[in-house]
Amino acid sequence: MFLIGTGLIIGMIVGFILCLAVGTLAGFFIGKKLKAKADENAFLKGKEAADKLVENAQAECDRIKKESIAETKQEIFVMKQDAEQDIRERKQTVVELENKINQREDSLDRRSSNLDRREELLNVKESKLDEKKIELEQLNNKVERTLEQQEKKLVEISGLSKEEASKLIMERVKEDMATEIAAYIKEEEDKARNEVRNNAKNILSMAIQKYAGETVGETTVTTVTIPSDEMKGRIIGREGRNIRAIETMTGVDLIIDDTPDAVVVSCFDPIRREIAKKSLEMLVSDGRIHPARIEEVVERCRSEIEMDIRERGEEAIFKAGIGKLHPDLVRLVGRLYYRTSFGQNVLQHSLETSFLAGKLAAELGENEMLARRAGLLHDIGKAVDHEVEGSHVEIGVELAQKYHEPKEVIDAIASHHEDVPPKSVIAVLVAAADALSSARPGARSDSLENYTKRLEALEEISNSVKGVQSSYAIQAGREVRVIVNPEQINDLETIKVAREIKEQVEAKLNYPGTIKVTVIRETRAVDVAK
Repeated sequence: MFLIGTGLIIGMIVGFILCLAVGTLAGFFIGKKLKAKADENAFLKGKEAADKLVENAQAECDRIKKESIAETKQEIFVMKQDAEQDIRERKQTVVELENKINQREDSLDRRSSNLDRREELLNVKESKLDEKKIELEQLNNKVERTLEQQEKKLVEISGLSKEEASKLIMERVKEDMATEIAAYIKEEEDKARNEVRNNAKNILSMAIQKYAGETVGETTVTTVTIPSDEMKGRIIGREGRNIRAIETMTGVDLIIDDTPDAVVVSCFDPIRREIAKKSLEMLVSDGRIHPARIEEVVERCRSEIEMDIRERGEEAIFKAGIGKLHPDLVRLVGRLYYRTSFGQNVLQHSLETSFLAGKLAAELGENEMLARRAGLLHDIGKAVDHEVEGSHVEIGVELAQKYHEPKEVIDAIASHHEDVPPKSVIAVLVAAADALSSARPGARSDSLENYTKRLEALEEISNSVKGVQSSYAIQAGREVRVIVNPEQINDLETIKVAREIKEQVEAKLNYPGTIKVTVIRETRAVDVAK
């Protein structure tokens, strides 16, 4: 029974497995068939879609092809029109070029024919010129022969050789040329004078008008006034001990003579002379005169003079407005107060030069303060020139170099008397200011004898020139007026006369400043109506 049941179960299982296998196999074939049918349907649908796409693409291709053909035809039509237009323009250009070439050919033909005609004319002219050349050569030979004959006749008639006649002609030509040269010189001098005079006049007048200098009022004081002649004996002292003490301590010579109420102080050193003068005045005023008192007063006066020198130097530097200066130079500037040149106080002259040089520099756009400094120090060597060997120019240059003054100042000191040529504009301005200060009227004194001799020499030189009728020295010898004979000297020769007088004056006379030569030629016609 158990076996039957087991077999039955096994049979059922086997049957189930067989049914399952058959069902699976049947399902497999049915699914495959369904899939094949689905694929066939999908293929048919895809084929229809592809055919439709092909048809659409073919239609689109036809449309694009038609549009492209239409556009291409349009472009070809436009290009054809452009090409035809270009061809027409080129044809027109070619035609115009052909016309121009034809015109040029015609012009060249005409020119060629003209050149041919000119060549023929030139050949004719050349032949004529050859003939004229031959004629001129013949005439030239004839003229030369005629000139030789005339020269021989002139020599026979005049009695002069060819060399003598040439010399005579050259002299006449020289005179004519001298006249022309004088006229040219006059014209150029007038032109230059007019140009320079205006500038110089403006600059100098601006500088001078701003300064009013003092005239020479006194020279170095060498006389001491005493109240009575009895004081002379007290100054001399017993056995001359007082006068010897004064002379020994001051380094001066006292001259006590018959001059009433005066004692003369003699010394080459102006500072010593000033110390002696002040000492005598103080001793005379005090009344106590003996060697001990003399020594005390002299030392006191020496200290006062030394202080006065420094104060005057500082005051001069302040007036000049040149800034700081080395203390030793300040002292030397103050010493210039006790020096004179032709009666002109050297310190006052230096201040004038400083001021004028500064104004000239300002007018020309140069350094005004530097010009003032150079002007104040230009005569600094005169402060010690009686103590040191050498000229005041050399001494001044050494002092300026010692105290490290600017090179323009050193140059101005070295060149203000034209010992060396100036190297800067400042030096030239200082030299001009120095001349202005020393040569202005009233600046310096001169002896009557020298003054008279200079005037006589000036008139004598002027009268010695050929053609001069009379001459007059005027303006204190700074100008000479020359009157010439109008029958011997013409207008142009007056320039030669003025130049000749100027050259002789420069060569023969020594004079300060400048001398103006004025030549006057005047012709007067006088008649009397009756």
